[in-house]
Amino acid sequence: MYDLLIRNAVLVTPDGECEKDLAIQNGKIAAFLERGTGEAECEIDASGRYAFPGIVDPHAHLNEPGWTWREDYEHGTKAAAVGGVTTVIDMPLNNAPSTTTAQRVKDKIELVEPSACVDFALWGGLVPENFDELEKMDKEGCVAFKAFLSPSSPDFEHLGYGETYEAMQIIKRFGGRIGFHCEDYSTILHLEEMMRRAGRFDSRAFLDSRPVVAEMIATEAVIALSKATGCKSYICHISSPDVAQKVKLAQQEGVDILAETCVHYLCMNENDVLERGAFCKCSPPLRTEEESRRLWDYVLDGTICAIGSDHSPCTEAEKTTENLGKKVNNIFDAWGGMNGIQTAFQTMYSEGCGKRGMKPAQLAKLMCEGPARAFGLWGKKGALREGFDADVVLLDPNKPWEVTADTLYYKNKISGFLGKTGVGMPVMTILRGEIIAENGACDENLKLIDEKNLNALFPKKNPVYTKIRDDNPTRYVTGSSVSNSLLADGCVIEGTVENCVLFRGVKVKKGAVV
Repeated sequence: MYDLLIRNAVLVTPDGECEKDLAIQNGKIAAFLERGTGEAECEIDASGRYAFPGIVDPHAHLNEPGWTWREDYEHGTKAAAVGGVTTVIDMPLNNAPSTTTAQRVKDKIELVEPSACVDFALWGGLVPENFDELEKMDKEGCVAFKAFLSPSSPDFEHLGYGETYEAMQIIKRFGGRIGFHCEDYSTILHLEEMMRRAGRFDSRAFLDSRPVVAEMIATEAVIALSKATGCKSYICHISSPDVAQKVKLAQQEGVDILAETCVHYLCMNENDVLERGAFCKCSPPLRTEEESRRLWDYVLDGTICAIGSDHSPCTEAEKTTENLGKKVNNIFDAWGGMNGIQTAFQTMYSEGCGKRGMKPAQLAKLMCEGPARAFGLWGKKGALREGFDADVVLLDPNKPWEVTADTLYYKNKISGFLGKTGVGMPVMTILRGEIIAENGACDENLKLIDEKNLNALFPKKNPVYTKIRDDNPTRYVTGSSVSNSLLADGCVIEGTVENCVLFRGVKVKKGAVV
């Protein structure tokens, strides 16, 4: 008898849609059963629902420790759970201190794990003064390293191109990957100064101060440095289809460079900034409606492997009156960032599957499989496959929604997505076989629950901080030969292995040699 059976859903698998029942045992996906077969302690009738893998958000700022007036793990991961996100990969900055040493990685895990409602992994920070910490952070489990090529926040210094070259040589040695915020420092610094000298402080001035060419210059530099060093790279939050085209050409040349975009670059545009000002300010900025439309082409053709929220919260005052102790006189002074972790999946489903004919399996590849593969979580996260964690989100494809402040679980209930509407809503989120959210913020009853009772909806899960590196069990073995390795529970062997330790739960495909 299984622990849980999800019956009558349309399962969204890597191979497409599947009309079977999903069996869960000990927090893992145990089997795909013919409908109506099997027995379980608990059954969920998911008729009329899609069952997606739990969403993996590769790009979020949860602000803990230190900046918790903006967000913290309790609020941020509750919002994630309501939105169908079961794994968050948290950025290293907008914390105090930033996650730039191995000890800080350990300290952060110890601090946030008790209050996290979903599973999480960590980006490590890459700044000019921490090159001697990089390999140690990798060993502590950081899944990648985040670097800026332009100023970001006071706690996180950006890299010059020479420093980037040196860091890439170091990270290449231990097989890590660097994620870049690509905007050219000298370009945006000079253009912002131009705007200020001209007395231009409106939203159009902000957009004009950070043009696509600044993003292009930095991206081309990363591509060239990746070619020169052989270091694996990842371009965060691509805003422009022209930048995506540069990455596509590099990929075709064999450069190991991955691409990410965010929901707001696909579903919003510069008109939102012009209408709502700092509440839709982000960097890189939102582009034209035509550029947003063309960016979808690179999502659909596979150039972009991951879609993140870039959840970057703040207080309303930091958008309007005072930002980090300085008066906000205009949009340049306001905090730049968008709250979006709770609404990312539903927005992408509505805009992608609902309006553009995207297949649910393609959306799952972008929001589940792609991020999981990029950051070493594949084999545990990212798909409905036997042996993977039983992370599932049930989505009602016909349920309309509107983003309103009283439906958000953020610490600060502001968002550039306020007022947005769509169809297709996550109605249940399951983490490792246990329900952690149901009917989320769209349930009228949940709107009235006060903060002290909210935790009951999100039982503490003892979240798994996943570190998968060469010294950890291998999760998936393809056609290549593997030797002298640990093969973990959930591993699927399709190739040849020798002198390996096989943990219980390893599956051997027909034709494999063990």
